[in-house]
Amino acid sequence: MTITKPLSVALIALAVAVPASAQTAPQAVSKDTYTKQVVGRFTGIDTNKDGFLNQAEINAAETRARQQVEAQLLARRKAAFEKADSNKDGSLSYAEFSAAVPQPTFKSDSKDAIGKLDANKDGKVSQAEFQAPAMAMFTRIDTNKDGSVSVEEQRKAQAR
Repeated sequence: MTITKPLSVALIALAVAVPASAQTAPQAVSKDTYTKQVVGRFTGIDTNKDGFLNQAEINAAETRARQQVEAQLLARRKAAFEKADSNKDGSLSYAEFSAAVPQPTFKSDSKDAIGKLDANKDGKVSQAEFQAPAMAMFTRIDTNKDGSVSVEEQRKAQAR
């Protein structure tokens, strides 16, 4: 698992903050309290107590944070497995697995679709009304207005 530096810094902060926050609901925090928490995190990472964080200390803190997060995830997975294993045989049958996995729900509301597409509000969707949103999207993507959507225009549209 590759962890980027911004993520690793977040993991360090999370690792120190999670034990306290996991037990209580979010609360307002004063600047003074927050400053003390930040200083405490720094002090916990600054193992040689020189007032600076070196690469080895940051790596060690990242490792500790990663291990804490991984342990928490493993504990949650184990608890979820044990909950799903209704007959407690140490394995999940298809029925147990299916019961544990949330089933996708599809909202079907033709009135909503008609309401969005029916521009003249006659209760029906004409071919022109059906095409209008797609054609408007094409026009937005065709930024140079040459009547064709280039690969570059498609990439730019996907990036938005």
